[in-house]
Amino acid sequence: MELDASSLERLKPDELRPGDATGQEALRIGLERYAFAARHARPGRLLDIACGAGYGTRALTDAAAQASHGLGVDLSQEAIAYARAHYANDRTGFVACDAMRFTDPEGFDTIVSIETIEHLREPLGFVDRIVSLLRPGGAIVASVPVTPSVDANPHHLHDFTERSFQRLFTRHDLVEVDRLEQDQPFGLRAVMSRSEARMQDMRRNLLAWYLAHPSSLFCRVASTLRHGFKNRYLTVVWRAPA
Repeated sequence: MELDASSLERLKPDELRPGDATGQEALRIGLERYAFAARHARPGRLLDIACGAGYGTRALTDAAAQASHGLGVDLSQEAIAYARAHYANDRTGFVACDAMRFTDPEGFDTIVSIETIEHLREPLGFVDRIVSLLRPGGAIVASVPVTPSVDANPHHLHDFTERSFQRLFTRHDLVEVDRLEQDQPFGLRAVMSRSEARMQDMRRNLLAWYLAHPSSLFCRVASTLRHGFKNRYLTVVWRAPA
């Protein structure tokens, strides 16, 4: 997968373009999630699964002084090369690997998954895998959009509500200890006109999509009536028994 700085799914902070309001806002709320995760990091090893360009992994390990080492993992060789060149240090390393195949015999005390699960064909299998990597007493911090996104974002495979997201983890013996709720307003005119470079990555021909997926249109209308023109995100911290 090519690392594209203007993609909806790839952020390179040092290459955000002037006027890229969507990118700046995505960076702000992304760093807010990582700061939230750092406050709940456990002493010991830390994993950032599907870390992208690595800026969040570095911010996380810098802020989580209690963590001995942070490891960022991503499928994209290009993303990992960029992360190693810009964000690796003595406490932060990066590995290229498929999140659904990544394993580590030592396990981790903190596992972070920021805006990953909605991209995967098997969300249940992914959660099973990261739970298997968690040491006793460890923490998992995960986030997803909880308003519709599949209609507009062709990289997303699943829409989640707060309840359906939580069910992925409550199947395991995990306890929710904290949550972060975020809103990201968007301008309808900017979305429809694709006036920002990052908007060019949105799904083409939404009308055809809605005609083929009427339930998606229903979800979008219901969400807009309830929340207005905004995307909502939920980040939850779960703790494993000691």
